Amino acid sequence: MKTLDMVKCGKTVTVEKLSGTGAVRRRMMDMGITRGTEIFVQKVAPLGDPIEFIIRGYALTLRKEDANRVEVTEK
Repeated sequence: MKTLDMVKCGKTVTVEKLSGTGAVRRRMMDMGITRGTEIFVQKVAPLGDPIEFIIRGYALTLRKEDANRVEVTEK
């Protein structure tokens, strides 16, 4: 399955699964990354880290390490 850090700029994906445990998982869920949520990849930094996403109408920037924990499917 594809993870969020693998998605190209300009694509929209849907969250299928959020891996990880404890505080990291809870923080991601608090930011709105839950199953079924649509995420648009807006920008990628020149060196590939961090990545900016549009989630639920707001811009969210994640490190590649954190984006790797989100499994997605492309539309």
